[in-house]
Amino acid sequence: MARKIIYIVSGLIVLLLVVAVLLPFFIDANKFKPQVKSAAESALGRKVAIGNIRLALFSGGVSIEDIAISEDPKFGSGSFLKAKSVAVGVEMMPLIFSRQLHVTGVAIDQPEVTLLRAASGEWNFSTLGAKGAASPAGSSSSSGSAANVSVQKIEIKHGKLTVGQAGSNAKRHEYDQMNLTASDLSYTSQFPFQFAVATPGNGSIKVTGKAGPLNQTDAAQTPVEASLEIRSLDLTSTGFLDPSSGIAGVMNFSGTLSSDGQRVNSKGKITATKLKLVPGGSPAGQPVQMDYDTNYVLKPQTGSLKQGDVHIGKAVAHLTGTFNNSGETPSVAMKLTGTAMPASDLESVLPAVGVTLPSGASLKEGTVNVDLAINGSIDKLVTTGPVKLSNGKLAGFDLGAKMGALSSFAGIPKGSDTVIETFSSKLRVAPEGIRADNLNLVVPAIGSMTGSGTIGADQALNFQMVAHLSASNSPMGKIAGLTSAIGGQQGSGAGIPFKIQGTTSKPEFLPDVGAMAGSLAKGAVGSLPTSGQDIQNLGKQVGGLFGKKKQ
Repeated sequence: MARKIIYIVSGLIVLLLVVAVLLPFFIDANKFKPQVKSAAESALGRKVAIGNIRLALFSGGVSIEDIAISEDPKFGSGSFLKAKSVAVGVEMMPLIFSRQLHVTGVAIDQPEVTLLRAASGEWNFSTLGAKGAASPAGSSSSSGSAANVSVQKIEIKHGKLTVGQAGSNAKRHEYDQMNLTASDLSYTSQFPFQFAVATPGNGSIKVTGKAGPLNQTDAAQTPVEASLEIRSLDLTSTGFLDPSSGIAGVMNFSGTLSSDGQRVNSKGKITATKLKLVPGGSPAGQPVQMDYDTNYVLKPQTGSLKQGDVHIGKAVAHLTGTFNNSGETPSVAMKLTGTAMPASDLESVLPAVGVTLPSGASLKEGTVNVDLAINGSIDKLVTTGPVKLSNGKLAGFDLGAKMGALSSFAGIPKGSDTVIETFSSKLRVAPEGIRADNLNLVVPAIGSMTGSGTIGADQALNFQMVAHLSASNSPMGKIAGLTSAIGGQQGSGAGIPFKIQGTTSKPEFLPDVGAMAGSLAKGAVGSLPTSGQDIQNLGKQVGGLFGKKKQ
């Protein structure tokens, strides 16, 4: 008896398997195409094109080939999403016996998705599923509204994401291996989701959290609570920044994102390596980190950086201000302040702003104060404000020796290092280079130097300087006496005009004979040598001041 029962059960199982195999041949799933198309168009508020539909009994659903979701007409006439195949999970019993379509999930394999942002801040996905969206022409109304739709699960696997600006000729940027999983999507409650995408240069972005309820008017304003992890994000190749801005580097990020659909708050830590900040700059020698807290209003696309603690080794600076993301290029209005920052730690970021110390030189001592304003669009940032170095030591660089015969005339001791009592200047850093005004350098072993000049984007130096040295009874005294009337003012103190040219890594100190002559013409004629021999000797002395021929 037991054996008969086993035979009967086995036979039923075989019969069910045969029915399961043969059933797809008797049910033409394409009969449901109008229903599927209409339901999709009604839910999305977009035209949807679908190809062949096949029943996939063992996976519990149907497979749809060649699906395309149209673009928002305001963003063009192309496709928002295209995919070769989409697996739609359905409840099989209602489908087979009642021909009713109850969707349980959607899995989209290898789709191509295009995200476009308008200057107003609106995204092309904002109107997906929007309440009151016009039904596409030719589509029939489905039972129930989109607001009553609840999808158990949606998956996007191995997709390609293209991101760009609507109505712009700027290059669009592509990201691979896009994966999205969301469960229990609803217009009435939160739902969990995970999103990940690979960025150019082996980077990655991962967002995990909860979203919802889905905003029925603008999907981009759906509330979100999530954690954000970014690894090895190349700022240039990913398209986050225009290469012409000169800003480059690789960024890691770990933080949180919280949005009520109108306002966004984000907190976290950013670590940037190989950072460059100006055209012609070189990568920074050590990572730059920032702990930040920022608020952002989705409309009108403005935000504020409440906290921006910048760490470079033991040096800490504070960045605060506002930013505006409207338009094609974001802009900022910020302040960067720092007090008593170790100069030795800041040395590593000097190449990032286009400054390279002379070969073999390094900042070993001293502290730096900065009070800088940063303004403009991020591709043309202008930074201005005072910078001051106190009690510094430039190891491996003898400034006196670089000044040639002047050091001998003035009795300047020679050594392997340059001790700096103070260095201060008002800087302007822009894409075209750096301008330094009101420059004042005090080196106890030499005296003081004042002037102004520029550092080009190619690190070329062009400075007009005056060295204020102690007068002596040597030939230096004669030269100092002749140049003491710089600017036409007698008794202003001895000063030797000179130029600094070359590059930041290989500076050249040259006598400025033209400035000396100009000073004499403004009132120092009474100090001129009277004999031809004195004039000839003085010319030789001036020409040899910096170990150079007269310029």
